[in-house]
Amino acid sequence: MSLPAFSFATATEIRFGRGEARRAVPDLAAGGQRILLVQGGTAARADWLSDALEAEGCAVERFGVVAEPDLAMIEAGVATARTSGAQVVIALGGGAVIDAGKAIAALVPASRPVLDHLEVVGKGLPLDAAPLPFAAIPTTSGTGAEVTRNAVIAVPDAQRKVSLRDARMLPWMAIVDPSLTDGCPRGVTLASGLDAVTQVIEPYVCTRANPMTDALCRPAIASGLAALVTLMQQEDPDARDQIAWTSLCGGLALANAGLGAVHGLAGPLGGLSGAAHGAICGILLPHVLEENAARATGDTARRLADLRDDLGRVLDTDPARAFATLADWSRQAGLPGLDAQGVNGEHRAEAARMAASSSSMKANPVPLDAAALTGIMERAR
Repeated sequence: MSLPAFSFATATEIRFGRGEARRAVPDLAAGGQRILLVQGGTAARADWLSDALEAEGCAVERFGVVAEPDLAMIEAGVATARTSGAQVVIALGGGAVIDAGKAIAALVPASRPVLDHLEVVGKGLPLDAAPLPFAAIPTTSGTGAEVTRNAVIAVPDAQRKVSLRDARMLPWMAIVDPSLTDGCPRGVTLASGLDAVTQVIEPYVCTRANPMTDALCRPAIASGLAALVTLMQQEDPDARDQIAWTSLCGGLALANAGLGAVHGLAGPLGGLSGAAHGAICGILLPHVLEENAARATGDTARRLADLRDDLGRVLDTDPARAFATLADWSRQAGLPGLDAQGVNGEHRAEAARMAASSSSMKANPVPLDAAALTGIMERAR
């Protein structure tokens, strides 16, 4: 069987392993003397990195990200970076922090307003200058944003979350140190972990899957879910390592293949309701899989059957019930339904309409109309 042609692009350098974040400090410092450190809402968690960079002779300006990034936050971060003369941007935190840092690094050299470069709600123009060098150090396992070429930004006036996207936004360095995720709160671990699992499932079944993304995704589906099951029972460093690997594989795969209806709906639902991205993805996933499986034929049906086998083995259930069992397990582990996440009927109706223009929806393996999407969201309530 001949293999299809494909391309694959990722961060200039990926470092994976416990202790890698501290070992990378001299190389991070070598990237530029004036650094913007983008951090989460608890500044003390980034003190070690700021102190280590300053010990290497760098001047560090810090910018806090207390929520998922929106237009105003990114504009404030760009202003801070420009005022401080930042030569490099480093983000230490969860997916929101990394997306914010990535967007700031991309837009500091840009001459146009942010909206000119945003998809869907803006003009979608390419960046007119190369981004600043950007390094990502995730402290949660979920989004894989450390190896993607886009940043998701909320635009409140449009009630949408949309992407700033450019191939040059791929990080200069991605440092995945699972020790930074140890002790992550249970609810965050569940939501972000299900996002990580979603992001190895959707590229595996999407219309743009290729041999490289298949090689990354298929093994990581079962091992990632098994790690998450373990972490819902007890803290376990090996499971933390495995879910971090699954998250990294998902980021690599989605950046080079595509996603599907889970993310096609999650973007609009998050923008409309303010609900957390990972929790939305986790609660939608089994219902999207059931809807896709009901319509799939050929290779798509085979891939979904493989997926049923993988999930059934991990969840110790009949493969025919694997998707339903995943839905039950997620709820029992504490994942809230859409209603409890603040998603109401108006949000669902509008999301079904808005999802048609989502870039993620275009890669879903089967066509899903507004009625099918509405049914998915009803079952995820």
